[in-house]
Amino acid sequence: MEFRTFVFYFLSAILVIAGLRVITSRNPVHAALFLVLAFFTASGIWMLLQAEFLAIALVLIYVGAVMVLFLFVVMMLDINLDRLREGFWSYLPLGSIIALLMVAEMGLVLGGSYLGLLEAEVPQTSADHSNVQAVGRLLFTDYVYPFELASVILLVGIVAAVALTQRERRQSKAVSPSQQVFVKARDRYRVLQMPAEKKD
Repeated sequence: MEFRTFVFYFLSAILVIAGLRVITSRNPVHAALFLVLAFFTASGIWMLLQAEFLAIALVLIYVGAVMVLFLFVVMMLDINLDRLREGFWSYLPLGSIIALLMVAEMGLVLGGSYLGLLEAEVPQTSADHSNVQAVGRLLFTDYVYPFELASVILLVGIVAAVALTQRERRQSKAVSPSQQVFVKARDRYRVLQMPAEKKD
């Protein structure tokens, strides 16, 4: 088995296991950690295909946005943050394993490329060719309608997440100047007649 094939199967196995653990984990913190691992592993597979732009975009956008996703999970599920802080160190073993897997993946993909072990039949282009330019041209010419549809779906998801977190409308404490102008003096205060108290 070639080294490139071994790396592909290794990353694919980790990606499938991480994806299954995202949907089967009961703890939202564990699910978010496995989601980070899944995105990172998918970017490693993109690196094997020499699509560096897609790999970096996957890491920067999706792995960076996982914290926002976790924030929405905390907001929607009303998780007790004090209890999460108390058990913070209990997540250290799982976090360490995921971090070691990420380091191993980076070592296999980048180290294999550096040592020349990942030479494949991917057609090489000239030095003046840019992956970003090719992806951008395809995205905004042939796939412009799916791109716009994806942006609308993301916008609907953002609005839905905000609407779900606003469970009850908080009363505003702002002062209305128009109501203050029309208030009369007798409406502001009233005199109460109270009987005097006598000390025996």
